[in-house]
Amino acid sequence: MIDILLYALLAGLLVAAVSGPLGALVTWQRMAYYGDTLAHSALLGLALGLALQANLQYSVLVSCLLIAVVLFALQWWRDIALDSLLGILSHSSLALGLVCLSFIDNQSLDLNAFLFGDLLAILREDLVNLAIICALVLGLLWRYWSALVALCAHAEL
Repeated sequence: MIDILLYALLAGLLVAAVSGPLGALVTWQRMAYYGDTLAHSALLGLALGLALQANLQYSVLVSCLLIAVVLFALQWWRDIALDSLLGILSHSSLALGLVCLSFIDNQSLDLNAFLFGDLLAILREDLVNLAIICALVLGLLWRYWSALVALCAHAEL
């Protein structure tokens, strides 16, 4: 019983340790809706993963990476404000995800569990994976922090 609470506490602390510095960088770049866009594209990845009967973690990862690449390409290809692009991609991926979910037959799934998650459902393997990812991200942030802050201050630096 205590393992459930301990795993949830450790997972929350790991996510908080990474979210702080990443959130600051994203906010300084005026990309505050970037997380919202990725969350909506995760729903699209979930829907496609369920429709194709693929691994849901990989399908969500691939859809988020594709949306990030499309955002980067559109940012340089079109002269549209970044917040407008984020809004367009966010709502487009959400709509596509909901349309894909509506075509899945006889699926009894709890969308709330997928959309909001359950911190108390963290398993030991999930915690290990999360710790590895957080250590990698924090290591990269530690190594490149001054360059990232300089990039946020002025892109030409």
